[in-house]
Amino acid sequence: MLPNRMEQRRSAKKPGDHKSLANKTDWSGVAEWYDRLVGDAGSEFHQQVVLPGVIRLLSPQTGPRGQRVLDIACGQGVLCRALRERGAEVTGIDAAEPLIRAARERGPADIRYEIGDARDLSFLKEESFDSAACVLAIQNIHPIRPVTDSVARVLKPLGRFAIVMMHPCFRGAKETAWGWDDEKKVQFRRVDRYLVPRKSPIVAHPGAAPDVYTWTFHKPIEAYVRALRGAGLLVDSIEEWPSHKTSTSGPRAAAENVARKEIPMFMAIRAVKVSGMEAEREATDE
Repeated sequence: MLPNRMEQRRSAKKPGDHKSLANKTDWSGVAEWYDRLVGDAGSEFHQQVVLPGVIRLLSPQTGPRGQRVLDIACGQGVLCRALRERGAEVTGIDAAEPLIRAARERGPADIRYEIGDARDLSFLKEESFDSAACVLAIQNIHPIRPVTDSVARVLKPLGRFAIVMMHPCFRGAKETAWGWDDEKKVQFRRVDRYLVPRKSPIVAHPGAAPDVYTWTFHKPIEAYVRALRGAGLLVDSIEEWPSHKTSTSGPRAAAENVARKEIPMFMAIRAVKVSGMEAEREATDE
C-alpha cells in the first residue's frame, strides 16, 4: 500500500535473497501482526471478494490448472495456496523475509517461495510464467514502472497480469471517508484528494505502537495504466468490486447497504502481454 522519485540501486545478494533495490517498503516490521490478521486462508474480504475475483481474471475459461503462476508481493502465501489447490504451479515472491518464512512454514512444500523485490525479478527466467498477480500490495510499492517491466519480462506472450488494490478513487488513505447526510438520509463517500500522487504512513497498531507503520503510495488510475502500457502490457479489463458485507439492523442499515453496493471497495486491473506490441518507453511521473 510516494512523493519524490526514488533512485534504484543494487545491493549484494545472498543465496536465496533477491532483494536488490533500496527504499524498502516491505512489511517485515509488521509481519507477525499481518500473519495473525490474514491467517491461512485470508481475511473475509480475501475469501468473499478478492480471491474469487483474481482467480477468475487470471484464468477465466480453463481455471489455473497446469499454469505457471507468479504471485508478486505474496505475503504469507494466501493466493499461492488458493492457486495451488486449483492445480497451478505457483511461485511466490515477497521482500519481507518474515512473511516468506511464514509462507514456507504453512506449506505445502511444492509452492516455491523466494525473497525478492517486485521491482527486480531478474532472478526469474524470461517468459516462464503463464500469468502473474499482485494482490493488495501494489499501493505499498514505489515506483511501479519497474514492477510492470519485470512482470512483462517473465510473462509468456499473451500472459495475464492481474492487479488488485484498494480503490484509488474512493479508498485513499486519510483522504476519503464515509459521511452521512441527515437531511437526505444518505450515506456518501467523501473524497478530499485524488489526482496528485502522495505517500502516507499507515500505523499498524494505533495507540499501542504509534512508531510502527507501513507506507502506502497513492496514485490515480491513469498512473497504473501508463505503467502497464509502457511495459507492453495491454489493459483488457478493469473491474470494481464492492464489499460483501450487509448491514442488518439500525436506522441507517438500508442507506449503508446502498452505499456499499454503489461505491466499490476494490479495483482490479487485468493486462495482457501482447507479443510485438510497440511499448511506449517515455518517462513517467509516479
